[in-house]
Order: sequence, then C-alpha cells, then structure tokens
Amino acid sequence: MADALQTTYNRLPVAFERGEGAWLWDTEGRRYLDALSGIAVCGLGHSHPKVGCAIAHQACTLIHTSNLYRIPLQEQLARRLCALAGMDQAFFCNSGAEANEAAIKLARLHGHRRGIDRPKIIVMEGSFHGRTLATLSATGNAKIQKGFEPLVEGFVRVPFGDSAAVAEYRNDPEVAAILVEPITGEGGIRIPRDGYLSDLRGLATENDWLLMLDEIQAGIGRTGRWFAFQHEEIVPDVLSLAKGLGNGVPIGASLVSGRAVDLFTPGSHGTTFGGNPLACRAALTVLDVMQEEALCEHAEEHGQQLKRLLEERLAHRSEVLEIRGRGLMLGVELDRPAAELVRKALDRGLLLNVTAERVIRLLPPLIINDAQINEIANTVADIVLELITKDEKQRITA
Repeated sequence: MADALQTTYNRLPVAFERGEGAWLWDTEGRRYLDALSGIAVCGLGHSHPKVGCAIAHQACTLIHTSNLYRIPLQEQLARRLCALAGMDQAFFCNSGAEANEAAIKLARLHGHRRGIDRPKIIVMEGSFHGRTLATLSATGNAKIQKGFEPLVEGFVRVPFGDSAAVAEYRNDPEVAAILVEPITGEGGIRIPRDGYLSDLRGLATENDWLLMLDEIQAGIGRTGRWFAFQHEEIVPDVLSLAKGLGNGVPIGASLVSGRAVDLFTPGSHGTTFGGNPLACRAALTVLDVMQEEALCEHAEEHGQQLKRLLEERLAHRSEVLEIRGRGLMLGVELDRPAAELVRKALDRGLLLNVTAERVIRLLPPLIINDAQINEIANTVADIVLELITKDEKQRITA
C-alpha cells in the first residue's frame, strides 16, 4: 500500500507495468513515450534484450561475493571505463551519491597529504551532488538542505561557469579540490562556456588541487561523447559516474587519475554491495551495446535534431528564454514556473520533468528514433504554447 511508504516523493498518479525501448505501459494499458529515461538512467531504453539476457544469466550464475575477494567482472569493467575515460583506477559503489562521497573523501585525503588540517573543496552555486549529508552539503541548493543542519563543513561556493571566481582561491592554503558538474542537471541544464573546464584543469594543476567532475547525469554517452569532459581536451583527477552505467541496475563508479591515484588504501574506503558480479555484468553489457550501436554519435545527432525542432516551434516566443542542450541532455527555460507541464505532458502520454522551477528537462533514451524525437518536440511545444496562451487570457480577464 502507498500509505506504508514514507512521503519522500510527490509521486504522479501513474504506475508502470512494462517497458520496451523508449515506451512504457501503465497498469491500465496506456502507452507513454519516455523523454526522461528514469532521470538519465535507461540510456538503452527499457527491457533491452541484451541487457535482460545478461542480467538473467548472471543472476543464475553468481550475484554477490563481497569485496573480500577478487571479482573478475569488476576488474574487466574498471579496465573498460578507464580506457574510455583516459584514467587509471576505478572504485565501484551503488549510486551517484556514493561516487561523490568517494570523491569528497579523496579530496580530504589529498589535502591531508599536503599537510592541510581542514581541507576545503570549491563547489558551485546551483549544483546537485546527492542527498547524503556530505553530498547535500556540497550541493548548491538551500531548499533541499533546509532542516538538515548542521551541514558538513569544508565547502566554499562560487558561481557556476565562472573560472575567475575559482581563481580567487589561488592563495587559499586550505583548498584541496574543485567539485563541478560539466553540465548541471537538477540545476537546470546549464552549459558553461567553451574553455571553462580547461580553465579549471589549469587552476587545479597550478595549485595542486584535485579536479573532480560529477558526471553522474552527463556521463555514459548522454552528451554525445562517452563523458562530457571529452568535449574539451582535458582529463580530470576524479570522475563520478552512475545513472546510465547500469541501465537501471544500481551501480556507481569513482575513477581516478594523476595525483588521485593510490590515495585510497586498504581499509580507507569500502562497500558491501558495490561492484558485485550482477551490477558489473549489466554495466559491461551497456558498454558493449553502446559501442556496437554507436550510441554516442546517435545521441549527438538526435540531440541536435530535437533542439532544432524545439527552436522551430518555440524560439520566436519571448516567453521562452532559452533552448539549450548538448547531445540528449536538453532544457527549455521559460520566463515563468512550469511545474504544471509535467502533468499536462503525462496526460498526453509523454514523460518529462521540470527542474529549477521553470526548466523543462528532456533526457530521452540514447536509442530514440526520428519519429519519437518529432513526437517529443511537438508535444513539448504544444503544452508550452498552451501555457503561454492560458496565462495571457488570465491576465486579460484579471
């Protein structure tokens, strides 16, 4: 019964029973086009046959042993991810928040290695890094922090996209790291100017800071590259991954390179479930399918198509402030609250959400096709124009 659940979500009045590709069917048999992918999780869509078969086979073979022993599938996955990212080592966990917790601990270890008693991490306004106490403290959203004080200390906040504001901390001897999303997700699909990450990479190298990138939402092909940082010629010291890595099977990863290598030692960090055979088999299959079907390139092409179609219908309206995106990670920002559009889209058989109060967030599966892209664009444009028209009529009659 729903009333047996703690009220941590304002759930929509729909329950899904099955899925196939970009489609979901509810318990009443109605079909919905999923333009959210379980919040950037199901990049291969729902019930992908290769992923399903791999999970079933692994579940009948071996699910869990613990990290007290070698896990060959985990070792394979670490090599694959490090090769794709140009990094050196991986730690596996169960979620994005856990991956960011690992990053925060790495930053503190790095700071202590440098002789800093109370290391600080530079984080960004409008960021989102998770809901554990440390990642909540790193997040730049006072609304979701409210009620959980005292927050974890050791974070200093600057505007997102402003490398000059980060540079002001050059002479602060307590700074040990920078933690940043290459593109904000919950913060409204904000894309920094070209060169921003390169500037941060330079500052981190110059000052012996760790550059830590949270690609929990932007990684695993979402932006048209395997990782969003690959749009610039850099490599981070720490990379946090989750969401799309398991296509719905919970798995997170913290990749390290350079000065972050070997900061963790036996006993300094750990996990019971992280990187178990089932999760790693799912993730390896995701990587296989993405490479076989060239889904990074597919995401880039279809993201451009979706952005162009939205611009054709909406860019001329002054009420639409910006249509922005990279790959299949797009946002449509309005000049007014847009939360009601989630229900309007649901009523028309389209799943999306609104973040930062007025940004329609679109994260369709990477396997999306042309017809589905057209349907998403037309439905979003229709409900946006209806909202604008309704508000205009209300102002006239008021």
